[in-house]
Formats: sequence, C-alpha cells, structure tokens
Amino acid sequence: MSLATAAALPDVSILVPARDEAENLPELVRQAQTALRPLPYACELVIVNDGSHDASGPVLEQLAREHAFVRTVTHRAPRGIADALKSGADAARGRVLVFWPADLQYLPADIPRLVEPILAGDADVVTGAKQGTYEKRFVSSIYNGLCRWLFGVRVTDLNSVKAYTREVMDQVPLRPDWHRFMVVIAAARGFRLVERPVPLHPRRAGKSKFGIGRIPVGVLDLLSVWFQLRFGRKPMLFFGLSGAALMFLGFLVGVYALIERYVYDHGNRAFLYLVLLLVIAGLALFGFGFVGELVADVREQLRALEREVGRLREHGSNDR
Repeated sequence: MSLATAAALPDVSILVPARDEAENLPELVRQAQTALRPLPYACELVIVNDGSHDASGPVLEQLAREHAFVRTVTHRAPRGIADALKSGADAARGRVLVFWPADLQYLPADIPRLVEPILAGDADVVTGAKQGTYEKRFVSSIYNGLCRWLFGVRVTDLNSVKAYTREVMDQVPLRPDWHRFMVVIAAARGFRLVERPVPLHPRRAGKSKFGIGRIPVGVLDLLSVWFQLRFGRKPMLFFGLSGAALMFLGFLVGVYALIERYVYDHGNRAFLYLVLLLVIAGLALFGFGFVGELVADVREQLRALEREVGRLREHGSNDR
C-alpha cells in the first residue's frame, strides 16, 4: 500500500499542528514519507499552519505540491492546538487520527506503534508515554499525578502524542487547551485506552510554545474538566448539596444566636449578619443548581439531536 493520494483514501491521518516551525517541516515530511511508505495501510499528513509568523506558509505550499500525501490547513491567526486538531480532523479523510507535533521531538517512525492497537481492534485511544529526558518533567509529573488522582485513569503520561478513532474526536469536546484532557474525557465516555512507550528527542530548531505561565491555566482547566465530568450531567448534585449545607449551617448559627441572646442575655449582631450571609449564599447556590439543570437538559437534547442526524446521514449514505 502506497502513501495516500487525492484519489486513494487513507486509513490513517496524522494531524500536525504547526506554528512557526518552518525549519522543521521539510525534515518532518521527509521522515514521515520514509516511515509511512512501507506500511500495509495508506496514510496522509495533515499539517495545520496555526497562524505562523515565519516562512511556514510558503514552505507548506511547496511541500504540498511536491508530496501528494501532504495536505495543509491554514489558520489566519493562532488558535491553539485544540482548534488545530479540530480543523485538521475536518480536513482529514482517515478513520484513525494521530496527534503529532511538528517539532521533531517525536519521530514519525514511532507512529505505527501507536496506530497498531486501534487497527487491530484492541483500543480506541492509544497514548504515548514519553521515554527519555526532557524539560518540565517535574511539572508534567504533577499534572499526570493530579489527573490520575482526580479521574482514576491509570496511564503514565496523559499529555503526549496519541492516536484515536474518529468517533473519539466526534464525541470529545475540544474546547481551548482541552486537548490535554482528551484521554481522561475519552475514558469517562467509555472508550478503551492503551499506552505505548514513545522516545522523546531534543528539539532541533524553533522554540517551545509552552512556558511557566501556562501552569495556572492548566490547573484551572483541570478543575473545569473534573467538574464537567463529575457534575456536568447532574449540576444540582453539586450546587444543591452545597446550598443545603450552607443553609443548614446558617440554621445552626441562628439557633446558637437565639440561645446566646435569650439564655445568656448577651446578643451579638455579627451572628445575624452571618446567618443572612449563609442563607442567602445557600439560596443562590440552589438557584445556580436549577439553572444548571436546565442547561444540562438542553445539552442532552442537543446530543440526542446530533445522534439522530448522524443516523439519518448514515441511512442516506446507505440508500445511495
């Protein structure tokens, strides 16, 4: 089986988000061609130019003209990896998608190792476990440890290269920067996970796009994903219980204030303010819970509508 062409549909589409990686792109394509050509299934390379300010645009145009298995997508402004993966998936034609950076820290020769369990029917998502020394190992270990503790997903490395079926891409919401949580979201949706070791190499050219300032954003995203998976379908479970606890605490404080006022004849106006604060906060949380239930109901209806549209499309294609 040769590499994919305009006429030959691929089985595997490698999605490559690239921002200011002009120096690495020709070598990436060369290595991909060497690694993918001998495979028994067809592959294509979908490179997403995510608002690059260097010469990535002209370089990609030249590579697409020279290599039929290379396809390109362009973002006019930087939109992040999650949006780049979504744009690449929309343009891709394969049933198996692979997230692969353009910085050559991961070599294309390791792509078949990730794809094999999916093609064999043993997994829906295969995540790579980084092998070797690399920067930000301490931060990565904290992130992976928190994810394993919060989500119970027993894999070594959640933020690495990965292969997954198109169904995973269709069902996992890719909000900005949420590509890091694709594995935990997919696991929560019941998809099968497998991990494979992947060597990590030093960056040859270009600069890393990740700095220390991304850590607070990552922590907030982590809490947001945890809340969505835990309470997204039952928001009243969180807001209702929290509101009930605050109102019950306000009731106890009120009882104590009455005892202090009429038994010990010593009033304290601060207790009155505290009771009001606790009761009002509890009622507000209850209100958030009711609104959240309405939003969750609308979301479930939209999901049902999407499934129905998918079934209609499937029947329509079968009828043809």
